[in-house]
Amino acid sequence: MAGKISISITDEHAALLQEAVDSGSYASSSEVIREALREWRARRVVGQLWDDGLASGRSAPGTTMADIKREARNRRSVS
Repeated sequence: MAGKISISITDEHAALLQEAVDSGSYASSSEVIREALREWRARRVVGQLWDDGLASGRSAPGTTMADIKREARNRRSVS
């Protein structure tokens, strides 16, 4: 389902949108905005995962990457 909204952007951003479309990389300015929103969302998810990792604290001495991956897989299978 596609919705329509109206936004205001700077002249600089409008020029960037137009350049992206004119280059042939995108069919429309809407396509550029959709990709930008997908990337913004992905950065937010990665940022949250990073923060969660930091908040979890240090691992026990001697913990290997294999241990960490195994624990992550176990958590995922329980969810």
